Amino acid sequence: MALNLRTFRTRAITAVVFVAVMAGGLFLNYWSFFFLFSLVHFGCWIEYQQLVDRIAPGYKKTTVLHRGAMMLGGWCLMLFFTNNELHAGALTLTQLGWWGLLVSLFVLPLVVALPLRSFSISNAGYSIFGLLYISLSFSLLIFLRSHWNEDHYTLSATIPLLAIFTLWVNDTGAYIVGSLIGKTPLSAISPKKTWEGTIGGAVIAVVVMCVIAWLTARLPVIHTAAIAAIACVAGTAGDLLESKLKRMAGVKDSGTLLPGHGGFLDRFDSLLLANTPVWLYAVLVF
Repeated sequence: MALNLRTFRTRAITAVVFVAVMAGGLFLNYWSFFFLFSLVHFGCWIEYQQLVDRIAPGYKKTTVLHRGAMMLGGWCLMLFFTNNELHAGALTLTQLGWWGLLVSLFVLPLVVALPLRSFSISNAGYSIFGLLYISLSFSLLIFLRSHWNEDHYTLSATIPLLAIFTLWVNDTGAYIVGSLIGKTPLSAISPKKTWEGTIGGAVIAVVVMCVIAWLTARLPVIHTAAIAAIACVAGTAGDLLESKLKRMAGVKDSGTLLPGHGGFLDRFDSLLLANTPVWLYAVLVF
């Protein structure tokens, strides 16, 4: 596959803007990071439900209340994982999230099951999968951003940014290497992806992140390499999962928000699956 310079330029410009926005949301303060990924959370949910409408036409029968309740329930989980760092008056967002989750335990089953004519086990399954796929993933990212106190602020700022930057470099590197020398298809799910591009992108991402870690000394190089490698492997799996959903839905992109990258799910598909193993490594090691 020849390198399409026009496509690459569009993707690169969009990626740079994306990384700039992500970095701004991360470094400004806890609130900016939370608001940023709250927006992404709802955007991913909307696109996910649109995909499911195409995959399972019966899902279209679910009510607006059902759809909104699933999003809000997932957002309450994000509130809960803010680790008491953010306050809304006398209450912390963690407390608000806790009460929201308690209410959700009683309300969501009713919302999913009523009206009875719209209820099906498959519809409930798609909604529950959305909670795990989208809401839990971003909740763990929020956890990483707010878990460590100011004495370990470097960790709370560095690890989420490391995961985001790794996936950006991996995506860009895989596209370049795959375009130049890619010959062996990675999976029938995504025919344009190649083993050469996947491996090349991962190697480039790990090396780049390790060099940055060595220059900045914000995180030990060995842990940087481990997190970057984990993010690349899980991120590729996330990319393939979203490609499978889009193939089942019969669409090329999940949305049109980002030129050259599609919608929210197209841009954050890798991060959605990378967040969990990165979170697990971080809490076990640090």
